[in-house]
Amino acid sequence: MKFQRFAPVILAAALAAALASPALSQEALKIGAPAPDFQLPNAEDGKPVALKDVLAKGKATVILFIATKCPVSNAYDSRMSEMGKAYTAKGISFVGINSNKTEPIVDVAKHAKAQGYVFPVLKDEGNKVADLYKAGRTPEVYVLDPKGNLVYHGRIDENQDDPKGVKSPDLKNALDAILAGKAVPVAETKAFGCTIKRV
Repeated sequence: MKFQRFAPVILAAALAAALASPALSQEALKIGAPAPDFQLPNAEDGKPVALKDVLAKGKATVILFIATKCPVSNAYDSRMSEMGKAYTAKGISFVGINSNKTEPIVDVAKHAKAQGYVFPVLKDEGNKVADLYKAGRTPEVYVLDPKGNLVYHGRIDENQDDPKGVKSPDLKNALDAILAGKAVPVAETKAFGCTIKRV
């Protein structure tokens, strides 16, 4: 009886919390939909980087929501670095975004340099871009075609612990298909990792 009495209050509080967070109250981006534009500072030098400029340079654009402290994201650091180098050379653009309120821009810059990323890592203060993309995890991947439409969303692969044991290299498969002029074979997978620490 007590639970029934307080149930409406609990439901109202949950609804209010969901409505207060754009990431929770709106549906995830759909495959084929135009991705939101943004401009964020490069953590390394503070210079603004606009998505439209990145799109204009590549056959596709990979957006990686990443972290400096998340063990899952860090488990993929070497893979992200290697893929960035390999596919940038083939004409695909990469951009990293750090949206965690707990990770200041100076730490983001140090982390990016230590990993040897050839792509910029941007600081998303106030997690505004993460909210626009409905990103919830690190790492979480969005791949856009040159027009800015979403063609892949999800994980890098299924095996954070053993790069050599990967059986489903989802991001690689998507990029190889794009380079071959084919449709992405699996356009959506489930991202896993640490939650983005929002304000």
